[in-house]
Amino acid sequence: MDYQLDPGRDLAVQIADAIKEAILREDLLVDDRLPSEAELSERFEVSRPTVREALKRLAAQNLIRTQRGATGGAFVNRLSFAEAAAQQETTATLVLSMNAVDFETACEARFALERAVAPLAAARREDAHLAAMSAEITRQADPSLSDTDFCASDVAFHRVLVEAADNPVLSYQLAGAVEGMQPLMNMITYTERSRARIATLHGRIRDGMAARDGAAVTAALSDLADYTADLGSQMRAKRAAR
Repeated sequence: MDYQLDPGRDLAVQIADAIKEAILREDLLVDDRLPSEAELSERFEVSRPTVREALKRLAAQNLIRTQRGATGGAFVNRLSFAEAAAQQETTATLVLSMNAVDFETACEARFALERAVAPLAAARREDAHLAAMSAEITRQADPSLSDTDFCASDVAFHRVLVEAADNPVLSYQLAGAVEGMQPLMNMITYTERSRARIATLHGRIRDGMAARDGAAVTAALSDLADYTADLGSQMRAKRAAR
């Protein structure tokens, strides 16, 4: 890890970046032990607390793990899709909630990604996926269901669609859309939406999945996207009129 630090920038960030680059270049492989804090401190010519802060940053990104004991230390971690997806969810939630992305852009991106997995989901779905979708549609028809629980059911329904595609890379890419963006979109539109209309559109998606008809699933998702975008426009108009 030959890396020249810039004294004008955060040293811990630079050290973390240098180690991350070494991992990406495969100079450091999964399960490799990193040099000790003392060795890193000497190599980068910084204090051990600065090195410790850099390692904490890497651990927060799940790039390394630490072990105690005589054979302990910091090791390159094998980052799983599940761990990566969790980071995607958090980032997407923060970006949308901080208004870095407007509702229309988020809606367009979310449904474009879902439509991309529709053909695979329809082709690969199993009976368990159809049963899970049907269960959520039944829940959504219950008038006593709270808004919070309806939103959770909505997210669960779309999560099944993604899982049915049986592709961990696509699941990772869609984590931010389904688990991150969708709940916030629900929070924005829940006062205006028709639960019955959403449940009907979900029924069309389920039926398309049952028939292994990717085009039908895609068409239903497109109609749901148009409806969601219209809800966003209604909410924006109401805010402007206040």
